[in-house]
Amino acid sequence: MTYPPSGSALREPGPDQSAAPAAVPAQRRGVRSVAVARLRAAATTEPGRLQIIGAVLALLVVVFGVITFLEISGRASSADDVVTRSQPLSADAASIYRSLADADTMAASGFLEGAQEPEDVHERYEADIKEASRLLVKAAGSTDASTSSHEEITRLGELLPEYTGLIERARANNRQGLPLGGAYLRYANQKMTNELLPAAERLYAAETGRLGTDSADARRWPFLSLAAGLVALAALVWTQRRNYRRTHRVFNRGLLAATAAATVVLLWLAVGHAVARAELHGAMVNGQESLDVLNKARINSLKARANENLTLVARGAVLTPDGTRDKYENDYGTGMKALGAQLEDAEGLAGDDTGSEPVKDAISSMSEWQERHKKARTTDDQGEYDAALKQIIGPKGTTGESFEQVDDALERALAHEQGEFDASAESGRGALDGLPAGAAVLALVGAVAAIAGVNRRLAEYR
Repeated sequence: MTYPPSGSALREPGPDQSAAPAAVPAQRRGVRSVAVARLRAAATTEPGRLQIIGAVLALLVVVFGVITFLEISGRASSADDVVTRSQPLSADAASIYRSLADADTMAASGFLEGAQEPEDVHERYEADIKEASRLLVKAAGSTDASTSSHEEITRLGELLPEYTGLIERARANNRQGLPLGGAYLRYANQKMTNELLPAAERLYAAETGRLGTDSADARRWPFLSLAAGLVALAALVWTQRRNYRRTHRVFNRGLLAATAAATVVLLWLAVGHAVARAELHGAMVNGQESLDVLNKARINSLKARANENLTLVARGAVLTPDGTRDKYENDYGTGMKALGAQLEDAEGLAGDDTGSEPVKDAISSMSEWQERHKKARTTDDQGEYDAALKQIIGPKGTTGESFEQVDDALERALAHEQGEFDASAESGRGALDGLPAGAAVLALVGAVAAIAGVNRRLAEYR
């Protein structure tokens, strides 16, 4: 006869009785424990240890390849920016600055010629304004709207029409023989000197700063990639040494291939980046520094020429703040002093005779310019304005001729240094070509070879 369960059997557990642990956490702990146990068990046998070693080797080689790909891709991108974006934008900003300064110089030169402005002077002024406008549009399309460069470009775009309007008024009054033309010309020069050129200088400084940043980013050593490569290579060497001590076999083809792949990537990484770093550094030191000095020298020569012309236009009507000297003559002297210092720096930075020769020509022409200017000022101070004017403007024996010689020499020096920069920067960028993709492929080959080499040893236990 079957009896029902007793009451004690159906009784609920008391408060002092512990409830059974939840099933799911127990299962989870069980899975982890089983995995750890299996790993420990595998590590106690040689086949198990070989499997672990093979997995670690493959992981190290793959990690080396991935890190190298990521780091060198960043360096290569920065090097490409130096060649295709940063330096061209810096050069364009310098051209904007020069075009504006030259336009101001041509406007003053044309005004001094009288009612009939020479056609070549007028055409050069128009070409300068068009070039500055074109480069501003180009720069606007290559800069982010949130950057300071874009703000300066916008400001220049707003100020340039105001300046050209003042010049046209000065010309119109000058053609009619009205003295108001000189006032308009001086006002236009003030706008150029106090607003346009400072904005162009800030734009040039911003773009040159970005060039320096991109170059520095490209030249940073990939320490993480180098460290990962050394670790992977050390692990491969250790494994082959371990294999030799246990089997007395000198070579394992798979492990040897993996070691060769890792070694190639490591050497390619170290040598390629060292070459790129050296070339980019050379581009900045031997190219960009010279370009920077030469650009500033050329701009100072243009400003000095404009002030020299305005000295005759104003005829002493504009004085320095202390009221003791002619403002334009004083500014001319300041500009020429800066030009002399910059030409000396440029001569020291020139890396070869081809680069130093035009700088020496500029220095010689500058000295001649100063001598001719001194004679013209003496003539003007004696009240012979027309004679002084002939010593300032004209094709032969004038300060204008000396200025053109300085400007031509500086243009030749700039072209040479630009070529030097382009060649070095292109070599630096080329040294990194193919390295990211090559590192990724070789790392994959090395990982497969390492696994194949370990599997060959495992086959001996089957």
